[in-house]
Amino acid sequence: MSQTITSAQFSKFEQGNVTCVYNQTLITNFNAAMLSPSYWQQSNAVTGSAQGRGTTWFVEYNDNSNTPHDWVLRHYYRGGLIGKIIKDSYWFSGVEKTRAACEFALLRHMNTLQLPTPEPIAYRVMQHGFHYQADLLSSRIEHAQDLVAILSEKALTDDIWHNIGATIKRFHQHGIYHHDLNSHNILLNDKKQVFLIDFDRGELRTNPVETNWKQANMARLQRSFLKELNKLEQFNFTEQNWQALKDGYQDADVERQN
Repeated sequence: MSQTITSAQFSKFEQGNVTCVYNQTLITNFNAAMLSPSYWQQSNAVTGSAQGRGTTWFVEYNDNSNTPHDWVLRHYYRGGLIGKIIKDSYWFSGVEKTRAACEFALLRHMNTLQLPTPEPIAYRVMQHGFHYQADLLSSRIEHAQDLVAILSEKALTDDIWHNIGATIKRFHQHGIYHHDLNSHNILLNDKKQVFLIDFDRGELRTNPVETNWKQANMARLQRSFLKELNKLEQFNFTEQNWQALKDGYQDADVERQN
């Protein structure tokens, strides 16, 4: 077993076929098992769960100061047709190229930019020959719901839609590409603040003149709203809402230029 400090804030843990990186300022007694649901279940520290491609676990960690931290534990699962055959195994070409390490690094970068995203807590990569499985711990956005849950109950004002668009533009201005920007991955907290989550397969795009990916992001988001509108009995989304979101996106660019 070896444990080496990789920066002033993050540590690397290696044991056998397991490699982890964790936030040493938040975890005082790191254990690789923290990346398993059973660890939190045995500690009676599971506070909830959500079903998506797999189960996302909400857990509570108490450090030496007895300050509770609400975190999110997610295992990486494949989607699409291949996911029906190969559930959670990926080709291994180095730890730093794994989906967990890439998302963790992107979260770290976005946190340095003070963008409204979860804070990276830890990730685990388990190598099995030429393949790997992975897990990610990140902070939970407090007192927040995703837009699908909110819009299923009530409508939002134009000001909030405007803020959603402006927030997305902040990410785009920093070259942050969200691979799956949809209505489930946008959160609104009790202070009406907007957050983006789930940056699996996200990237940092550095070409300042390339706009196709930004337009594709917005088109994907619009399709997700329309999908929920057609699927749910009640979903408070209108063309006016989308226009307010687009206005916020465009106005954010004007404000930056001024």
